[in-house]
Amino acid sequence: MNIDPRNIKIHDYSYPLPDERIAKFPMAQRDHSKLLIYNKGVISHDTFCNITSHLPQGALLVYNNTKVIQARLRFHKTTGALIEVFLLEPAMPRDYEQIFQCREQCEWVCMIGNLKKWKESPLTRNITVGGKEIELSVVRHEEEATGHRCSFTWHNTDASTDNVSFAEILEAMGELPIPPYLNRKTEESDKTTYQTVYSKIKGSVAAPTAGLHFTPAVLADIDAHGIEREEVTLHVGAGTFKPVKSDRISGHKMHREYIVVRRKTIERLIAHGGKAIVVGTTSVRTLESLYYIGCRLLRNPDLTEYQLWIDQWEPYDTPSDVPSVEALQAVLDWLDRNELTTLHSSTRIIIAPGYKYHIVQMLITNFHQPQSTLLLLVSALIGDDWRKVYDYALANDFRFLSYGDSSLLIP
Repeated sequence: MNIDPRNIKIHDYSYPLPDERIAKFPMAQRDHSKLLIYNKGVISHDTFCNITSHLPQGALLVYNNTKVIQARLRFHKTTGALIEVFLLEPAMPRDYEQIFQCREQCEWVCMIGNLKKWKESPLTRNITVGGKEIELSVVRHEEEATGHRCSFTWHNTDASTDNVSFAEILEAMGELPIPPYLNRKTEESDKTTYQTVYSKIKGSVAAPTAGLHFTPAVLADIDAHGIEREEVTLHVGAGTFKPVKSDRISGHKMHREYIVVRRKTIERLIAHGGKAIVVGTTSVRTLESLYYIGCRLLRNPDLTEYQLWIDQWEPYDTPSDVPSVEALQAVLDWLDRNELTTLHSSTRIIIAPGYKYHIVQMLITNFHQPQSTLLLLVSALIGDDWRKVYDYALANDFRFLSYGDSSLLIP
């Protein structure tokens, strides 16, 4: 029976989550967290450092290499009022790598904390960056669909020295944005523990937390067992914490996220029959969006890069039974025709019951909030057994959410 996820009532995806079950801090050793294994209806548990013994040799493991930026910036008005400017996504230049290298000005789409107190612009703050005194100003412009467009300008108070990059400014004055449900301030340790060991591409405002359990030792064990590894990039937006407020899913608007997939990764996916073990919901959204980009290119091979983004309901309005290898090959052919080595795109895909997975073979993921789109994604993979999984986790003292324990889901 086909399910239209737009008719799903979010209240059907709720469960009791006491505050004391939310992990406020990570385990002292990342890979010593608990691991729940769901294997075709059978549930057991282990320790994460043993995960390799539960994975098939010769498989392909795909994870998200995004790095969390220190996206929360604080300014004080002359009245003393605190204004918080939270970076969401680049506006000018739109490319993440380019915007971090800007040395005079740039624009971001931002969320504004205490907006009612910011009647006029600009806000300014003096900071020290690498021994240089910098004056940073921010001006708020029009409100966009996802937030307020803000212009940042900065200069050295000593004009005889070179200006600094925006990346250096964030490193000096930004604050790492840990999840709001932790109900605590960011600590110095979070700068390390809220990053995966393989993070490298700056851009996220939230960590791909399923990857927080991996250590160099676990990755070495994966390599030793003949499991190949590939990376994708999805820059996680603040919308990942956005609750579903509508009664039915049709009323929920998914946030846009930027994705980057290298040619080599697509070739490796094809070599593995278009299937992969996927780390985290962000990697799931990347790979399943990649499939639908391929389907779109099969219908129209001449699309431009700006026409390859995936809308929220596309998988349901234009369902496809095209084999994943065929869809991936279409992306590869498009890259070749355009003499590109990397696909840059974006996605607003929502994965919920009624969705048919095309690339995801197994999923490694944490335990998600009640009534969240992430819980819907899990249910799309293992059906109503998500309740068995979460009941088991609650009954066996598993820790929940970003700094919590992990699960391996094999449908």
